[in-house]
Amino acid sequence: MLQLGKLSIGIGDRFAHQAKAQLNAFVQAAEQGVDVVPVWNKSNREHLTIGSEPRSVREAADVAVKELSWTKPFHVDADHIRLDTVDRFIPHSDFFTIDVADSIGQLAGANAVQAFVNRHPELAGRLEIPGIDQPFETTRATVEQIAARYLLAVQDAGKIYRRIAEAKGAAPFITEVSMDETDNPQTPPELLVILAAISDEQIPAQTIAPKFSGRFNKGVDYAGDAGRFETEFQQDLAVIGFAISKYNLPDNLKLSVHSGSDKFSIYAPIQRSLSRFNAGVHLKTAGTTWLEELIGLAEAGGEGLALSKEIYREAIAHVDELCAPYAAVIDIAREKLPTATEVDAWTSEQYVAALRHEPNCPAFNPHLRQLLHVGYKIAAKMGRRYLQMLESCSEAVSRNVTTNLYERHIKPLFL
Repeated sequence: MLQLGKLSIGIGDRFAHQAKAQLNAFVQAAEQGVDVVPVWNKSNREHLTIGSEPRSVREAADVAVKELSWTKPFHVDADHIRLDTVDRFIPHSDFFTIDVADSIGQLAGANAVQAFVNRHPELAGRLEIPGIDQPFETTRATVEQIAARYLLAVQDAGKIYRRIAEAKGAAPFITEVSMDETDNPQTPPELLVILAAISDEQIPAQTIAPKFSGRFNKGVDYAGDAGRFETEFQQDLAVIGFAISKYNLPDNLKLSVHSGSDKFSIYAPIQRSLSRFNAGVHLKTAGTTWLEELIGLAEAGGEGLALSKEIYREAIAHVDELCAPYAAVIDIAREKLPTATEVDAWTSEQYVAALRHEPNCPAFNPHLRQLLHVGYKIAAKMGRRYLQMLESCSEAVSRNVTTNLYERHIKPLFL
């Protein structure tokens, strides 16, 4: 089995121009003695929006690895794939994020639920999990309720896993199971049931993405109680450690935090938790690199700034269309968005200050940042014109991409 390293970050590169700049951040971490594994990820939805193919992610990663003489592990993630979308990714990916959120809450069938509960009598009763102070008391009825909610989703994950395994043959790959896009955070007993079901399906999951409390909005900080998050995160780590030994799951199974970019207020709690449990984590990011491209263009001035303003002008003109697919992961107050006329009059410094994620900067505007985060469709429609501007302003763009990933993400999490 291909093994994922202890610390890893999923890095999106929507326009396939920043792989080298992204990898430079991991080079800097390695120079400080910390190995963080880069995992380039791109979802089917993003490919459809950009008009790209999964092979482009592999090609960009391979070029960056060669140019920087990177000899450490790296991976390419088929992000949020399902049974109807996985096939196009199989030849080009060695990491698969299996998304079964749509199956959560759908009944697997009474017989399947009863069979699961019969196989796992240990899940009912007093659950004492090392690392969690208070035991949990469950009943058979409790386990039945949990299984009724999650069993079909895990079974669907098993179908997708076996589809990949059959197509890959002897080629090894990494499997993640994504359970985060649901309404409520999973409790420790729920996560334990899910992991027992994953074991039953013989899915060698190396990461699992549960739902945490609070809001994980795109491109901005965590919105919620950081203390509650830390408790949940540590309980999940404890459950994973318990389940590894109980259900013969991979020794390196770890948590995956989706929409993890820019969640600055929970990076210290994550770091403390990893230290306490000697655990690893996979932090998944995506659109933050696209925003650093915009910052780089604006910082370059001239035509780069003009294009950045044009993108905002188009984004605010199509705000409903852009926001609709991301309604669950953005919170934008329309009245706090500057008008296109206002932005047209901005200097480079004003545009950068409004967009760059520095929460203590008075000019920072999280509403503008979230709108532009989902506004990559505007740049995609520009096609070659946008890509040529990235190339013309490559120095400013790549510098911002590297700095953001290293200084704002890798350092506070792992150094």
